[in-house]
Amino acid sequence: MEKGTILVVEDEANIADLVDLYLAREGYRVLKQATGLGALDAVRDHRPRLVVLDIGLPDIDGLEVCRRIRATANLPVIFLTARGDEVDRVLGLELGADDYLTKPFSPAELVARVKAVLRRVDGVAPAEIVQSGRVTIDGGRREIRVDDLPVDFTTKEFDLLRFLAERPGLALSRQQILDGVWGYDWFGDVRTVDVHIAQVRKKLGDASAITTVRGVGYRMDSTSPARAS
Repeated sequence: MEKGTILVVEDEANIADLVDLYLAREGYRVLKQATGLGALDAVRDHRPRLVVLDIGLPDIDGLEVCRRIRATANLPVIFLTARGDEVDRVLGLELGADDYLTKPFSPAELVARVKAVLRRVDGVAPAEIVQSGRVTIDGGRREIRVDDLPVDFTTKEFDLLRFLAERPGLALSRQQILDGVWGYDWFGDVRTVDVHIAQVRKKLGDASAITTVRGVGYRMDSTSPARAS
């Protein structure tokens, strides 16, 4: 069943086609535009549910496109850009962007971000209980269980584990984890992620399914290691 229209504004055809492929697989209708002015026309004519918007466009940049969209509609926007500069990221979010991905990116992660933003916009709460192999994350009770036995977690450790478990199999950068768990307005050291990951692994013991992805960050596999006999 079609889940609505997503507007992808990207002047690199290979990237636009890749995003189109992954979103279409999930049931979304995809419109593609290669310019900022074309994007504004598409927003007016087709009323998409969400816009995936590149900053570096050949006419007006994505920041200006977002500004103009925000002047007329409360439309969710996810920035997709090669510009990872902190100023760009903060400015984009101040303009009202709902999320921010930097190239190179995982198309599966983009789809996960699209779904998460639409859930927030539609007022649909994420699943209260997330299962990852032997690990159970109970959002309602704020409780972690390993093999049905409760394990004490701090607030941030809990939020970190749930963030990873809700995105099984995706390699997430430290910055993506910081943004998702600590918030976009938190500007501490990215090594905070490493410290918290180490604590989470220690508490999960041999049930840990958190893998270090060299040069990227971390991934939580969809299944946890088998219980030791």
